[in-house]
Amino acid sequence: MKTTRRDFLIKSSLAFGSASLISPVSFGYGLKNKNAAGSFGFQVWTIRKKLIDDFPGTLKMMANLGYKEVEMCSPLGYSMAGFKSLNDMSGSEMRKIIDDSGLKCTSSHYTMGELRDSLDNRIEWTSQMGFKQIILSSFGLPKDASVDDFRRAADELNKIGEKTKAVGIQAGFHNHHGEFEKRGDELIYDALLDELDPDLVKMQFQVAVVNIGYNASEYFRKYPGRFISAHLTDWSEQEEKTVPVGQGIVDWEDFFKAAEAGGVKNVFVEQSPDMFEDSAKFLSNL
Repeated sequence: MKTTRRDFLIKSSLAFGSASLISPVSFGYGLKNKNAAGSFGFQVWTIRKKLIDDFPGTLKMMANLGYKEVEMCSPLGYSMAGFKSLNDMSGSEMRKIIDDSGLKCTSSHYTMGELRDSLDNRIEWTSQMGFKQIILSSFGLPKDASVDDFRRAADELNKIGEKTKAVGIQAGFHNHHGEFEKRGDELIYDALLDELDPDLVKMQFQVAVVNIGYNASEYFRKYPGRFISAHLTDWSEQEEKTVPVGQGIVDWEDFFKAAEAGGVKNVFVEQSPDMFEDSAKFLSNL
């Protein structure tokens, strides 16, 4: 059975206990105004098996496709998803491999469990690696969680963001489709934007929600300065499936214009492995 990131995060958040000092990884991409698409990155979740089997080789492979940056999943929080072996690497060893691959790194995904139980450790490791962003990948709440449950989780993330900001690291939150469900007349994502402190927690927008009618550009313009990054994918209405970036319904020129208003600094392609090459070609020529 296929394990989605959301399923993994719910399970890992419930199972996560206090963790000992271990070394993980993370990365990013720098959005540069009108040349926004020129420094695109990728998220490692969908190629995690290849990455774990050959860390330097996989990074170089992606760099050769045209990717400039990489966003990792923290090996501490994602140890149950196979990332545990990367903890054998020291921070300096890992950073050197990333640099040698030709990729930049400023952002990583973290689980709620590790931020709740091991925040000082995560801040220390993040600082050693030189990363500027700690992105919470999910609250790990059950599928039937109420808006109040999300609000309480957002308040906890505000407190985490206060601590990270004090040491120069920006906290962020990554949505899944679940945050675009309604409870009564209230959209969960809108409630989160209301509850999260705009200065302490920025948003990482998952473009994949376009397949249920939510447009990243509209949110970027409606909430200027609230976003730090985005995950890129595309959707074919005719085929009703995910397609490489540039082959679906997303207006990418408008996306990057709106991203500036939204405050987006990094963008990461997150798709099945067979789509990375075509997505990179499109973004390189945009």
